[in-house]
Amino acid sequence: MSGQTPRQQYHSKRQNLFSQIARLLTHRMLIVSALILLQLALLVVMVGWFSTYFVQFYFVCVTVSILTILGIVGKNGHPDYKLAWTLPIAAFPVFGGLFYLLFGGSQLSKRSRRQMAKLGELSRKALEQTGEQPDLFGDDLQAKSQSSYLLRASHCPPHGNTEAVYYALGEEMWQGMLEEIDRAEHFIFLEYFIIGEGVMWDAIVERLERKAQAGVDVRILYDDVGCLFTLPRAFSRQMEQMGIRCAAVNPFRPVVSIRLNNRDHRKICVIDGHTAFTGGINLADEYINAQMRYGHWKDTGILLRGEGAWNLTVMFLSTWDYTTGEQEDYSFYRPERWQSGRITAPGVVQPYEDNPLDQEAVGSNVYLNLISRATKYVYITTPYLVLDYPMVQALIVAAKAGIDVRIITPHIPDKKSVFEVTRANYPALLEAGVRIYEYTPGFIHAKTFVADGRFAVVGTINLDYRSLYLHFECGVWLYDHPVINDVERDFLETQEKSREILLEQTTRLGWLKRLWRAVLRLLAPLM
Repeated sequence: MSGQTPRQQYHSKRQNLFSQIARLLTHRMLIVSALILLQLALLVVMVGWFSTYFVQFYFVCVTVSILTILGIVGKNGHPDYKLAWTLPIAAFPVFGGLFYLLFGGSQLSKRSRRQMAKLGELSRKALEQTGEQPDLFGDDLQAKSQSSYLLRASHCPPHGNTEAVYYALGEEMWQGMLEEIDRAEHFIFLEYFIIGEGVMWDAIVERLERKAQAGVDVRILYDDVGCLFTLPRAFSRQMEQMGIRCAAVNPFRPVVSIRLNNRDHRKICVIDGHTAFTGGINLADEYINAQMRYGHWKDTGILLRGEGAWNLTVMFLSTWDYTTGEQEDYSFYRPERWQSGRITAPGVVQPYEDNPLDQEAVGSNVYLNLISRATKYVYITTPYLVLDYPMVQALIVAAKAGIDVRIITPHIPDKKSVFEVTRANYPALLEAGVRIYEYTPGFIHAKTFVADGRFAVVGTINLDYRSLYLHFECGVWLYDHPVINDVERDFLETQEKSREILLEQTTRLGWLKRLWRAVLRLLAPLM
């Protein structure tokens, strides 16, 4: 404001203040919240009006609750998720059934499912391997069986001839993404759960705009709920004005029947078909520690260059076509069409997807296979340890069998209730011999598994119910690849910065804390 008179400075400050107030009053979340509150108020008025006929009203509500419970029990689904809903409905029969009907749906609409099924068929055809494929596993039957499961369950084939770079921090992957975006010549695809305005995104979008102006096909997919608080209402329009094609996945609607369950939790960046990134890192400042929210933010990611990038390209295209209604020839985007020269690299990479529509918990089963088939050790990093019974038993059995099982979780949580559930799972695991560490510098958002130095997974899939059973996710399964050493080294270095949790520390709890954790564990599938 240099050069302005005090009066001009005053008016300038007032204008800025009014502008901030206007932005706040027109923010999408405020409008959505107001509409939802209005609908809830109307619901309360209706309930009050029906209370005049209390006996009839109570009978109808109890009947709805009973039918709802029968419907939940009769559906295919995880028993813990069913229990988490049936008990509250039984305890509150007047509102429980209605609440489930409004908020408890765990699937997309039938129309969306039909559309997704068509696109799934296109994806399967695109991912099918034609001709005779080289034997990637030799005599290793364990690796071959795990890869075969992924191929059958997610239709994603294994690939050789793929270079990989592991990023131990979000800052490192961000720089790698900027370098690859600068090299892009044909297309750039981004699919992220969270995009937030700030240092990280500003550097990326500046490059995306420049590339789009140069004729590169730039597309962005973002989850509407994941970005509800981080992006302006006009974000898609702003991107389109830059020449960037943009769409929100599963748009959030301001109605009481909020379907928040099936979110697109993937993080994918594809450059010219031959290079792809994935991992836990979203495009917001906390992921590169430009904004310190919960101490130091530790996250990880992986770059694939070569044949293995194809699986992630198809994942993006199928989601794009589902969201926009387009249908295109996937073969146009194959890596060999755009890369200069053939890439040769040892080991196997198998990027895979998980979605809640096929009743196949691919993410959970991959983790269970790694745990149950380990012969020496399993090292795990996860932001949340919200475990179901099969996962708990797999970890306990492995530890009791002499497998060195270690888990690193955050010391500073981002969600306190989930953190309480995480710590509530400690005692049973520690008693069995699992070693647990908390990352004392802050919050760890990485999702990595390493087993026996031969297998690893880097991806987006948390150890909680939503990631394992409700969200659209992706990961990279690695076998006998040099990058596995980097994943393991990072785990051990992170362990040195973490505090080991001892069993006696978990037993010094008052009765109120124990009760609270018991309630949270019951409701954990709904978190």
